[in-house]
Amino acid sequence: MVALILLLLLTISLIGFDPKDQRSGLRSSGQLATAQVTDWSFTDQHEEILVQTNTQYGIPHSITNHCTDYDGEFYLFSAYYRGGNFPEDRAWNRNVIWGSRVRLTIGDTLYYQQLSVVTDLSLRAAVHTELLAKYFRWKSPGLDQVYMFQVDSLR
Repeated sequence: MVALILLLLLTISLIGFDPKDQRSGLRSSGQLATAQVTDWSFTDQHEEILVQTNTQYGIPHSITNHCTDYDGEFYLFSAYYRGGNFPEDRAWNRNVIWGSRVRLTIGDTLYYQQLSVVTDLSLRAAVHTELLAKYFRWKSPGLDQVYMFQVDSLR
């Protein structure tokens, strides 16, 4: 029975399934990008993207996420609507802090990238303003409860 469960988990992690709305997924899918992105403005046409993080136990964890580009850079965010502790209260945030390499699926294209936490308050405020403009129906819990990640090329 244990072997069957392990085989099932291995199969699911290899095949994976994409997240949908509030349901997380495993391995995200897409056609691998062939060139490094230098202009992220194409993401303006995408309401949600998929973000796959790596867990400490080797099973991928993916979520849907909102995004924006600002001043030539690309950003993801994590809003804590009911308060909470960053990054402890969100699995994908913990995973990024543990290991910053991610897979992003934007449309049908897969990008291997790296995330870094944005700590500069003036930059956070500017990106937050950009998020509010892109997602004009979004009710932000306030800048102090919105954490941001800058998307960087793999080093």
